[in-house]
Amino acid sequence: MGLMANRAAGRMQARQTYRTASRMQRRRSFVQSKTGMREDFSSPEEPAEAAAASPAPAAAPEPEYVGELERLAQLRDQGIITIEDFEAKKKQLLGI
Repeated sequence: MGLMANRAAGRMQARQTYRTASRMQRRRSFVQSKTGMREDFSSPEEPAEAAAASPAPAAAPEPEYVGELERLAQLRDQGIITIEDFEAKKKQLLGI
């Protein structure tokens, strides 16, 4: 292949890569909008003033690993498990 053919092939590949990435982003946006991941959690019927005047929502529920870590900390403080065991389990729970 000549120089021009190589450059044309490179441009075609770049366009195809861009199109594929664009399709993936559109699909991701569609799925997120359907599952509600991109919502700001305010209903569209509420006016902005009503949303600002409403009381603050309750704190988000704590993840389940928080309770597990507290339980492990109590066991560590009581001497039932070692500090090394606690640290290992903490890393496992937190995914570190």
